[in-house]
Amino acid sequence: MTNLMKHTACHAPRFRPLTIASLCAGALCWPMTGLAQDTIESPTELSPTPTAWRMTAETLKLPGGEKMGMVAGNLLFDVSDKLRLGVGSYGAVQGERGGFITLGVAGEVQQRLSPSWLVHAGLFVGAGGGNGDNHLAGGGLMLRGDAGLTYATADYGNFGVGVSHVRFPSGEIASTQPYLQYEYPVYSLLNPGWSATLPSSGSAWMDAVQSRPNEFALVARSYQIPSSVVRDDGQPQHSGMQLLGAEWLSYVDERWFLRLDSEGAMGGQSAGYMQILAGGGYRLPLTRSTAIKLHAAAGPAGGGGADTGGGLLLDAGVSLQQNLTKRTALELSVGEVRAPDRSFKARSVSLKLNYQFGLPGVSSTAVPWSALRDFDAEYLRVRVANQTYFKAAPQWRNQFVEQPVSNLGVQLDYFVSPHWFVTGQGLAAYAGKAGAYMTGQVGMGTQWPVSEHWFVEGEALLGAAGGGGLAVGSGLVAQANAAAGCRLSKSLSLMATAGRINALQGDFKANVVGLTLAYQFTGFVAK
Repeated sequence: MTNLMKHTACHAPRFRPLTIASLCAGALCWPMTGLAQDTIESPTELSPTPTAWRMTAETLKLPGGEKMGMVAGNLLFDVSDKLRLGVGSYGAVQGERGGFITLGVAGEVQQRLSPSWLVHAGLFVGAGGGNGDNHLAGGGLMLRGDAGLTYATADYGNFGVGVSHVRFPSGEIASTQPYLQYEYPVYSLLNPGWSATLPSSGSAWMDAVQSRPNEFALVARSYQIPSSVVRDDGQPQHSGMQLLGAEWLSYVDERWFLRLDSEGAMGGQSAGYMQILAGGGYRLPLTRSTAIKLHAAAGPAGGGGADTGGGLLLDAGVSLQQNLTKRTALELSVGEVRAPDRSFKARSVSLKLNYQFGLPGVSSTAVPWSALRDFDAEYLRVRVANQTYFKAAPQWRNQFVEQPVSNLGVQLDYFVSPHWFVTGQGLAAYAGKAGAYMTGQVGMGTQWPVSEHWFVEGEALLGAAGGGGLAVGSGLVAQANAAAGCRLSKSLSLMATAGRINALQGDFKANVVGLTLAYQFTGFVAK
């Protein structure tokens, strides 16, 4: 994998394109200088942050004896020896509720009993729903508490069991059940705040930290759907669907990779459809700049009337990747998706714009700053946001038109210069009787200091949205926000926002008021 593994000898920081998915991984970053009002002195060494990719499986009991199998993916960072914080998503894969998906934030306390055994208790606060009108999920607020036991192995990850309780306070779901979980532990090299200096590439102190290859892609996908496919109400399914999303690949060696993909409908007649797929694949180089990829994945999918049954979607395909520069590539992918227990299936054609990058390959050992001479320091921000939509058009909702809709979500930012950033955002409804509503958007923003502690921002976004009875048409939406913020510390800021969101092909128009807690940090990417 020549283009991913080589480093350049350039000493100066360089600006690079956005890679939103790796922000979710808490590790992808880009260079920036000139933030004197915010930066802090660089440490002499960094302690890698223990990080865990977690998958959970459980079956919820719904009213009337119905059952809904759920899987979850969580990304957790150790704040201390006993506290973890992170983000996650839950989605239906078994039963009759395909498209029931939630997004949110997670926290966990843990206590080690021995080198291999530990107990833990956690809380997930999320938003979403789907495939249940307004009865099951209500406004969409999801609370999940759990307690369990984990066994940590040296080479195969961590295995756990426990009991969870899931409740939608404004809906009808209240269920207690056992769960199984698996964790894949890694280490992330992160530093709170924005460091004032970059690692020196002119020093020859000790062995430099090696990089691990990754890829991020913006994805535009088109589904061609056979005439035999019906909607979940038995009516004919529209013959096409267009989706917009992002894909993240992490290579375990020069050929094999793991894949995470999330997309939402923005064209066709299935606004509200969403899919979150996880899997892997193999990359076979043909020349120095051309390669073929084989890939397969599975995960929760549904909404927008798509007949995915319990929600499990299978995806497989082949791609042709052509590098444009050392770090960018175009990729054409063809394949097929299908819901194994229902009629939904489609031929898939995707166009992807790839960015290729390297992350530090670290373990638990502290890393001297000088050992990062082959990496650029990157300045990033994650925001946990509350946004409330207020009526701005008579028919902005199919029902409850006078009731506002409140949303919870996560926003991920990369500053390409002292005053400009690119951003990716995902939010879902938790109040306002619109529990199935979700939106995912990307865009650009600008930030300007007013004083030492105060700043103002603006951003413009475009993406997909749907569900919850909001009249978004085909699903394509645009949003603009303005914000005033106060820096509480070197890492934390509090922001008040106001804005407007409109459907480009529907009646949905809303004024937006929000409150956001932002955390800024430094990461590292190979030069």
